[in-house]
Amino acid sequence: MFLTILKSKLHRATVTEANLNYTGSVTIDRDLLDAAGIVVHEKVQVVNNNNGARFETYVIEGKRGSGTICLNGAAARLVQPGDKVIIMAYAHMTPDEVANYKPTVLLLGDNNQILKKITETAGQTVDSFF
Repeated sequence: MFLTILKSKLHRATVTEANLNYTGSVTIDRDLLDAAGIVVHEKVQVVNNNNGARFETYVIEGKRGSGTICLNGAAARLVQPGDKVIIMAYAHMTPDEVANYKPTVLLLGDNNQILKKITETAGQTVDSFF
């Protein structure tokens, strides 16, 4: 049996752009992808804190250090620049793998800078400040 477990999360990312005319996806600053362990073309779930919209898309790389969080294509209709979103990536794991797995959660500031990195494992939280 496999369980679907949170792998990575960008918490309270600020949408910097919504581009209806692009072919789809979410563009994310390469620095954020690296820090969260999210890879290009990975499937992610996006939750809009401002309007409650929830949708899935895939990741494309944004310019390193830009702070970019841009929703493209049809997803652009579900956000506005300035909205706060949560972007989550998941992994399939066995129950044994889950017991020792540590998801990566990045808490972001208003300009999508990393304020805090949190890893959690089996009821234990370990904080790391940047």
